[in-house]
Amino acid sequence: MNNFLISFFVIWILGWWLNSILSRRESSTLIKFFVPTIFGVVFLIMWELLVLALSINPILLPPPSAIGVKFIAEIPTLWIDFTQTLIKGALSGYLLGCGSAFIVAILIDRFDFLKRGLLPLGNFVSALPIVGMAPIFVMWFGFDWESKCAVVVAMVFFPMLVNTVQGLSLIDHSRQDLMHTYSASYLQTLLKLRLPSALPFIFNGLKICSTLALIGAIVAEFFGSPIKGMGFRISSEVGRFALDMVWAEILVAAMAGCLFYGLIVIIERQLTFWHPSQQK
Repeated sequence: MNNFLISFFVIWILGWWLNSILSRRESSTLIKFFVPTIFGVVFLIMWELLVLALSINPILLPPPSAIGVKFIAEIPTLWIDFTQTLIKGALSGYLLGCGSAFIVAILIDRFDFLKRGLLPLGNFVSALPIVGMAPIFVMWFGFDWESKCAVVVAMVFFPMLVNTVQGLSLIDHSRQDLMHTYSASYLQTLLKLRLPSALPFIFNGLKICSTLALIGAIVAEFFGSPIKGMGFRISSEVGRFALDMVWAEILVAAMAGCLFYGLIVIIERQLTFWHPSQQK
């Protein structure tokens, strides 16, 4: 048994022991920060040691150190790909898809015939593999970011629509009757009662769609894109057996996804502090 493999097991046992001790302590902000941080650091060290111990070919699985070196060396390229895929494709499609779904949900809530007609269709389409339609969108909108934006819109529209409509429909009838007693108009009831009560469902849809937008924009580039973008870079670098660059792109996508999701969660906590799910 070589030294790398021995170090692998030592780090594993040490990380397990340290996290076990911290987990038994009273929960605090520092504990919540250090436990996952230690877990992540130990995982990266074990990954590095395992690759070295078993002499795994970097083409199959590069060590984290090689990925980190590649990440730093290719920051300009990664930034170009990030802008092309996540800013132009994912973010624009996310805003357009979720915004339009929110407006349509208000119309469905206002007009009952739309609820009877569009909501079953929304439940059906939300179950379809929209990414499989990416080649069609590429043919319609071209190889640039517009086709990826269209794929993202199609992926996020119906999940956001279904969540928003469900939130608007689950209103306490006693409170709604109270608004009628005050002769409140539909707009007043919507703004002061229905939308605030539906916020947990709306944010649930936003969080679901944040991951769908990221996945849709990257995968759509596999079917056609200019010579830039995260999906294009991943597919091309795999063909060149440059797995360190592929993992660097995956790292950028993971960081962007976590930050975007975390931003939505922070906004949700500020606006839905009254909801039981936000109570500590």
